[in-house]
Amino acid sequence: MERAYQILVVDDHKDIRDLLQRFLQQHGLRVVTAADGVDMYKQMSAQRFDLLILDLMLPGKDGVTLCREIRAESNIPIIMLTALGEEIDRIVGLEVGADDYVPKPFNPRELLARIKSVLRRHFAIPNVEELATASPSLYIFDHWQLNTTTRELKDPADALVALTSTEFTMLLAFLSHPNVVLSREDLLKLVQGRGADVYDRAIDTLISRLRKKIEQDPKQPKLIKTIWGGGYQFSCEVTHG
Repeated sequence: MERAYQILVVDDHKDIRDLLQRFLQQHGLRVVTAADGVDMYKQMSAQRFDLLILDLMLPGKDGVTLCREIRAESNIPIIMLTALGEEIDRIVGLEVGADDYVPKPFNPRELLARIKSVLRRHFAIPNVEELATASPSLYIFDHWQLNTTTRELKDPADALVALTSTEFTMLLAFLSHPNVVLSREDLLKLVQGRGADVYDRAIDTLISRLRKKIEQDPKQPKLIKTIWGGGYQFSCEVTHG
């Protein structure tokens, strides 16, 4: 990575914090650590971070609660760590807005690879060829606006709504194909083609997260509709600004 990204590691185990700090710093990252949510917020109020590594099991507020709070007001990339390996735990982490999920025990090199992947997606800059064939910079739908240059989503009241990198790519895939039925396989290809590491089983979770952000009633969606036996359809007129 060309620039020295700054990472905040939040874990209540000092040995893990120290291990990750040493290892990641050896690979060109700047690393600050915190033992719990209180310390995390203290560090985040004092300086800017490019990515957050957040343990699921923390004293006080747990990682899921903290992730949900952060995601409500920030799109900072989040990788969650947990000693639990059940699929449901991964799904919970994704539902509250985590960008990736690494179960303990983990190989530090694998975590480093995940960090690089998430940072690459989040801070991706298109090359000249991509810019020449770029999609419209502003999509307008149901009084919402998505700016693909700034990656900002604004609701009908002109308020910013934070999106993770994977949520952004998923929404852009829908906006690029309005009123078209897209299977999970279609969405997987569209999203991965834009540089996101998304797996088939995460498609439904990502769509659920998007519905919670853009639908008036996520349980009865009017924008992202489920087509039984077919997949999903973005049922709304989309214009370009």
